[in-house]
Amino acid sequence: MAFSGKLGGLLRQTISQNIQSPMASMLNSVRCMSSKLFVGGLSYGTDDQSLRDAFSGFGDVTEARVICDRESGRSRGFGFVSFSSDDSASSALTSMDGQALQGRNIRVTYATERSGPPRNNFGGGGGGGYRGGNSREDDF
Repeated sequence: MAFSGKLGGLLRQTISQNIQSPMASMLNSVRCMSSKLFVGGLSYGTDDQSLRDAFSGFGDVTEARVICDRESGRSRGFGFVSFSSDDSASSALTSMDGQALQGRNIRVTYATERSGPPRNNFGGGGGGGYRGGNSREDDF
């Protein structure tokens, strides 16, 4: 949702500034949006180095990170790859999306900023025996 809002704002701004060639400006805005990619559908055997190796043929990879579960240390099946240039990221996205990596077809998209309030990881679903109101022992 935040991605579409950001994209819409960029497109409106670009079109209003370049009335003579809105289509070229719009395509340029989309292409230059990000050099960070989201990679989903990763094999649990994929690590940071193998992710970097898979994408390094498209340009200078500044960071490649597979996201792991905090408790178990096991891959969560997705990661991020950052490039030094937007053109490299765009090339990697078009070439790698839907391709096999370590036996799994991966999904590659532009990474977007998280929206909404920060998540707390306190867990639980509330409750714990609490009953609202003025309850007495004989009400149970």
